[in-house]
Amino acid sequence: MLITLLISATLFSVALGTPQVRIGKTTLTGIESSDGIEFFGGIPFAKPPLGSLRLQPPVLTTSLEGNIFNATAFGPFCLQTDLPPNQVSEDCLQLNIFRPSNAASNKKLPIMFWIFGGGFTMGGPSLYNGSDIVAKSISRGTPVIFVSANYRLGPLGFPQGAEAGDKEILNLGLKDLLTGLKWVQANIEAFGGDKKKVTLIGESAGATAAFELGLGTHIKGLAHAVIAESVAFLPPFGPERGEAAWQAFVSAVPGCTSVANTSNTLDCLQNVNSSIILQALQATGPATSGLPDVSWFPNIDGHGGLIPDDLSKLTSTMRLPIIIGNNLDEGTLFAPQDTNSTKQTRNIVINFSVPSLQIPPSKELNDTTNKLLELYPEDPAFGSPFGTGNQTFGLNPEFKRWAAVFGDFVLHAARRKISKSMSASGIKVFGYHFTDPNATAMVDIPAAPGSLGVTHGSELSYVFGPQAFGSPASPSLSAIMQDYWISFAVSLNPNDGKGSKRPHWVQYSSNNSRIMQFRDNDTVLIPDDYRHDQLQFISEHADVFSI
Repeated sequence: MLITLLISATLFSVALGTPQVRIGKTTLTGIESSDGIEFFGGIPFAKPPLGSLRLQPPVLTTSLEGNIFNATAFGPFCLQTDLPPNQVSEDCLQLNIFRPSNAASNKKLPIMFWIFGGGFTMGGPSLYNGSDIVAKSISRGTPVIFVSANYRLGPLGFPQGAEAGDKEILNLGLKDLLTGLKWVQANIEAFGGDKKKVTLIGESAGATAAFELGLGTHIKGLAHAVIAESVAFLPPFGPERGEAAWQAFVSAVPGCTSVANTSNTLDCLQNVNSSIILQALQATGPATSGLPDVSWFPNIDGHGGLIPDDLSKLTSTMRLPIIIGNNLDEGTLFAPQDTNSTKQTRNIVINFSVPSLQIPPSKELNDTTNKLLELYPEDPAFGSPFGTGNQTFGLNPEFKRWAAVFGDFVLHAARRKISKSMSASGIKVFGYHFTDPNATAMVDIPAAPGSLGVTHGSELSYVFGPQAFGSPASPSLSAIMQDYWISFAVSLNPNDGKGSKRPHWVQYSSNNSRIMQFRDNDTVLIPDDYRHDQLQFISEHADVFSI
């Protein structure tokens, strides 16, 4: 969610060869690294969503034109405003493949399908170099293939408002990912992959997408497991919630201003060029209210849709085994550093509650919010970063309170509730809590030293290794986490006994609700009872907080 990564992945510094894979009549040419990894990038899985295909569901394409396709580089980012214009394009529905260099078409290797985060408004696959994950899988004797796919962002990927609902164009970004998975089913065997062993893995918005894709029947035959790092469980919004954001976007498109408040904006939007769309994105920009911007998050899309109802009512439809967890201080990344009043903390609860109770805030919402805030004292010793006592890092003590409330309200309570619900339904659940104090934020934001703690996204360098984000603070902990992740993707069990020595990770259950604490030199199972009263209160009031 709303994360800008500091370091873009540098692909292979030394390319040794030009591996080739044939799909239909086309030969794809990739590159091979010195450590035995092959890369094929920028492979289209859908027709370019331009012109009449803009703001429409993706159209799967499983073949390529021409005899030779150059797959030696990542494709562009989808349209977004935080990158130079020459790095973004609407023609972005492409995927990338990292595989062992000896992966013949008869190998049948498991697939790890990566979904990037970024609040559904930013990010891209090229920020994530999967080489170390594949290299680790080879060294432990359980080789895998790493696939990453792009998806449309912002108003192009998640159009809002009544018109989008009526014309059935909600959640296009999620449909892009489903289409990428369908391409994998059609073609991954040519790369040595096993299409029956696809594990979705995502972080932040990517974890939310992975979880949402796993609901219901749309995922049947496309994936067999999920790894969700810091999944956000925000209240589901119907398309009408985003009407104002949609109208503001359309109003900012030169030539389309006159139709902004009508139910017929698509014709105009489909007939302007990409530079005009990008100009409108830059003009509207992110929200400036001091609250995390969820203007372009997925919507409830009704019967037959990907998200037909409130997420809290759909968890029971998730039938895929899952690794799911959080970082210790999820909320600090989002907390405004100038937070100084209880009103600001209160507003975050009000604004992320059930929409029908918000305007104006109902008595039920006001009373429930007051009771929730009583569970989070103004004493900084109880705030986040947790375990830092009375330190305030030069900030107002309310910063730590805001961060604690937001992290629990949006992320921690959801993880615990999902774990309990899924395990009670007989689904394999493995929970974790990443608490390594040496982890650093993967973000480029001004923050008082020490104020972020073990924040949102800080586990990424441990999961991906040095070729993606530089060396993690604890290489040994990184090896342990990679072993668990790979073991799960291969066998649906993180405890295959291969690779680094590590504790046995027990399955989450009502009788044994323990989670793995990931911490350097202290990776152990712990009871899932931190902040019991606070998280229990949030969960018990799902009719208000909708988790």
